[in-house]
Amino acid sequence: MSVSTAAQAIFDSEIIWDAHSGFMPDPAADLNNLQIWRDAGINYLSIDVGFDLLPWEQTVRTLANFRHWILANPEHYTLVSSVAEIRKAKLEGKLAITFDIEGMNALDGRIEMVEFYHHLGVRQILFAYNRNNLAGGGCHDVETSLTAFGREVIDEMNRLGMFVDVTHTGYRTSMEVMEYSNRPVIFSHSNAKALCGHGRNITDEQIKACARTGGIVAIVGLNRFLGEGRTDSDRLADHIEYLVDLAGPNHVGIGLDYAFPVDVKGIDRIISDNPQFWPKSEYPEGATTYAAPG
Repeated sequence: MSVSTAAQAIFDSEIIWDAHSGFMPDPAADLNNLQIWRDAGINYLSIDVGFDLLPWEQTVRTLANFRHWILANPEHYTLVSSVAEIRKAKLEGKLAITFDIEGMNALDGRIEMVEFYHHLGVRQILFAYNRNNLAGGGCHDVETSLTAFGREVIDEMNRLGMFVDVTHTGYRTSMEVMEYSNRPVIFSHSNAKALCGHGRNITDEQIKACARTGGIVAIVGLNRFLGEGRTDSDRLADHIEYLVDLAGPNHVGIGLDYAFPVDVKGIDRIISDNPQFWPKSEYPEGATTYAAPG
């Protein structure tokens, strides 16, 4: 399927960001699969390097191996630390990469670990990975509040300019995080609970609170979070349209949570065809510029 001239112009001029990949955070992961994101037209990708069910030492080993591989392949990939570096990578035809960690257990209860991970290229840390931890509550556990340690972590992440991420986080903790943080908070891979009732999806109240911080909700591309009834790409478009209507195009993105090799049909088509879902007759001028890049 071809895209319109206007849609192609958006992809040529804007940064196309996938806010979270679902790589297994293992030192032995095959990073050659990153070529799939390059082929799909992604300019900037956040790669998962750890989550709360794994020991923090494995997260460090994964970071070491991933960094080594990326630095050994500079013709196609580059680690970045600023928007200017992302734009430079796009001009050079390279995939810009940072890392994220799902949950606070990788900090081992030590606030100094936040800066350590930042130094290694981590730019997003999720508050939880489904279960409660020292910082706050997970979305599949007993509701609990943001803790004193969690507030310390937010302060440090705000200082360093990292994204505080409340995907996989419990409702109460996520709302308290968004109230406490003085910088934008994101949901890097979450969908609208109003369209799909999965416990990992988020309510309208959470979506609006995220927008008030200046953050984004990035849509997941996995079936179980999209809901039933139509094709994968149609359901993806439904969630994007719902979020744009609720929060505005400035606060909607893409965090597909894809890992490869898996049986996912047409990632390149789903990504490349997204501008067609925002015809000018239905959205205000400029909306596609915000929504399509994610």
